[in-house]
Amino acid sequence: MSEQTPNTASVLIEALPYIQKFSNETIVVKYGGHAMVDENLKKSFALDIILMKYVGLNPVVVHGGGPQIGSLLKSLSIESQFVDGMRVTDKETMDVVEMVLVGKVNKEIVSLINQNGGQSVGLSGKDGQLLIASKMKYIKDKGKNQPPEIIDIGMVGQVERVNNRVLMGLIENQFIPVIAPVGVGEGGETYNINADLVAGSIAASLKARKLILLTDTAGVLDKNSELISSIKVEEADHLIKDGTIKGGMIPKINCCLDALANGVDKAHIIDGRKEHAILLEIFTKGGIGTEIFK
Repeated sequence: MSEQTPNTASVLIEALPYIQKFSNETIVVKYGGHAMVDENLKKSFALDIILMKYVGLNPVVVHGGGPQIGSLLKSLSIESQFVDGMRVTDKETMDVVEMVLVGKVNKEIVSLINQNGGQSVGLSGKDGQLLIASKMKYIKDKGKNQPPEIIDIGMVGQVERVNNRVLMGLIENQFIPVIAPVGVGEGGETYNINADLVAGSIAASLKARKLILLTDTAGVLDKNSELISSIKVEEADHLIKDGTIKGGMIPKINCCLDALANGVDKAHIIDGRKEHAILLEIFTKGGIGTEIFK
């Protein structure tokens, strides 16, 4: 035990300047991927969020739930269709999406945080009209000399504006908001919205110090599959064009760039498969993932 003491002390001392630096700052965390299904990682995530709150930060959680939605749709014999990774969402599917995200996943996260000593409140984008959304128009490029194809992907939405008064009230009263990515249209219609986009929009509306996206990769990788620890905003476009950033990482990077352009200080893409990934990214000098900054 005495051998551990210096190591433990050094870890705490390393964290101190970051605790001081980010005191009373808002950190928006998008929670998704393997971290949402592995029991050890679920508890690790909850403890990270609670510790952040206890040392003076203001965490706000936005969660996904794609695998859980897919599982219930399959058990109900409702076929899932995807267009470039986006779930086509008809009325029947939207009912399941809302049931899983708002009624099940959201409440499980809230319960886990509360059981471990935190004070958390669950919301969907419909509560207090938090997320006003519109139908996403998806236009697919068909290549040279062909007109683009407009694809109807159903009740998939995009955030038009964030009414963050309810979030500000919760933060001021020391609660941790946990948000399901379901929005409401001007006519009261319900929309399924990508959780990364919701997290970015909320981070921008709160002028968050950091936006953190948990993924199932180490972060942004170079062409040799080595981690790129930091990316300047002006470098991101080149990395996309030369194929370094590709596939599902492109929309995540674009989400980060949009957030940075609208008032967020820094964005991070980190490996949610590592225990206490959030603490390691925020409170250590080197971090563990990719930092995107202006």
